[in-house]
Amino acid sequence: MRSETVLSTGQPTPSASSKPATPNRTIRPLAACVVQGISFVRDELIALDSVRGYLLQIDPNTDNTTILNPLNVDELIGAEGLTVWNDTFWIARENSVYFFSLEKFSLQHFYTLPYPVNGLAVWEDTVYVSSQKAGYIHIFERDSRRLITRLPLPGVGPAALAVRGEDLWVCDRIEQTVFCIDRATGEPRFSVLTPFESPTGIAFQPNTPAGADVLFVSYAKEEPYVRDNPNNPDGAYELSFRDRTFIHPLHFHYDPSAHYALSNGYLVEMSYAEELLPLEEVLFEDLEWRIALPAETDRQKVRSIEPIGRPFVEEDQNGQRVAVFHFNTLKPNERHLFGWKAQLEIRAIKYQFTFDDVANVPDLPADYKAIYLVDDDELAMDTPVIQAAAQEAIGTETNILRKMLKIRNYVYDRLSYALTSRIDTPDVVLERGIGSCGEYVGLLLALARLNGIACRTVGRYKCPPTPEQRLVPLEPDYNHVWLEFFIPGFGWVPMESNPDDIIENGPYPTRFFMGLPWYHAEIAKGIPFETLTAKGEPVETVSIGELAINHVRFMVLDELPPADLGQA
Repeated sequence: MRSETVLSTGQPTPSASSKPATPNRTIRPLAACVVQGISFVRDELIALDSVRGYLLQIDPNTDNTTILNPLNVDELIGAEGLTVWNDTFWIARENSVYFFSLEKFSLQHFYTLPYPVNGLAVWEDTVYVSSQKAGYIHIFERDSRRLITRLPLPGVGPAALAVRGEDLWVCDRIEQTVFCIDRATGEPRFSVLTPFESPTGIAFQPNTPAGADVLFVSYAKEEPYVRDNPNNPDGAYELSFRDRTFIHPLHFHYDPSAHYALSNGYLVEMSYAEELLPLEEVLFEDLEWRIALPAETDRQKVRSIEPIGRPFVEEDQNGQRVAVFHFNTLKPNERHLFGWKAQLEIRAIKYQFTFDDVANVPDLPADYKAIYLVDDDELAMDTPVIQAAAQEAIGTETNILRKMLKIRNYVYDRLSYALTSRIDTPDVVLERGIGSCGEYVGLLLALARLNGIACRTVGRYKCPPTPEQRLVPLEPDYNHVWLEFFIPGFGWVPMESNPDDIIENGPYPTRFFMGLPWYHAEIAKGIPFETLTAKGEPVETVSIGELAINHVRFMVLDELPPADLGQA
């Protein structure tokens, strides 16, 4: 006889494991297309597939999946924002909120808003309803259906909701961020970045053996892939798209004294090597080839570094580690492969500063002014167009965070991203209206420095964000740069160059304003990534690109255990 378990709603379902999911296991429910909401009924993980209209019960350890509404899928097609309270299921469909039970599957209307509803949470006699278009989280009394109040959404995208104790958790799809806010006042506590893009649902698994609730996030998006099509007259392979949906635990640690929160990270092996292959015959005596090494930061730890091809000696440049490769004589047609390989622990980080936190910061130290407020990289800071832009960008603002955010938004309003064949100066880029990541950085640096904000360039590469591809060589398509700005009294915080410039004329997400995802490798903070000297003098007769071909490779070895991170 087949054994069965029964949810207290009376619906018989196949047995599911009562054990919690493996700490870092990705849950991939069978047959699911787009999971748009998740919840827990005691130990059972429940998910809503908005494309199929399935209400799914999933074993988090085996991915075994059961459809709980086999005769009522049409009612849930297009629904989202699943939540469960006392065995009553709540969903949103278009502008309306509904609830139902599994015993008698009939949608009961709760409330209709003027705008589409994206997320729901229920806690005792209170119902929380989020709407991206409205820009608010609406709070209702459950029995009377009376609107009590509303709280502003902390992000710019569609938001899923969950409640734990006195906290309301908001998972923003565009921001790739989970915000923890006070559920009564909306005051922010902290926020963390998700390890994957397009999060669609959020839920806590209660009563785990560790004694702490585990936060799970669902994700859904289309992914491109190369499809073998023998009927294609132009060739066997073609580009196609498929749905990709899964559920993964979000581990996090918030340190209020350090003003940052960390989330999921990975152990990554990164290799950087130069293949000496000159375009023309060259001869150098006493050549030193310097390549920056990965940095130690709040989010990045260097486990090991070893040379590739040739030995190097390490030197310090303004607090940054640099590998120095020495050639007594570099002869024409001589070939070498040299570089380094490092094992890095890399996590996502989000710094937690409010405008009030920096309202009375001390003055910028004099030595920082001499280094980080000057035009040291063809920033065109003395041109009328850049000086006018610097004033227009901030207006009368004096708060350092508001100034930096206004400068970023000013640049985003005026530039669109595109790869360029060369890096032009900020005045040319601003008039052109198109820029690469390096040109975004140049313009941001110029405007910030003219407004008294110390800034520096950071790079250099991003690991392809496909962490499920373990022990497989991953090669980035391009290099990448971003920047850091200095908050006096605290230190350097990151800001991306162009990835948040995704909405025409805004509002722009702030996911990478004072934050970085796990896949950024921090190398060369405020120093050149590579330099050449011969007999102690800079080499200016030939560029590095004319001498060698670089080889960049990442390999994701494993996801870092949550025990190493700490659980908030």
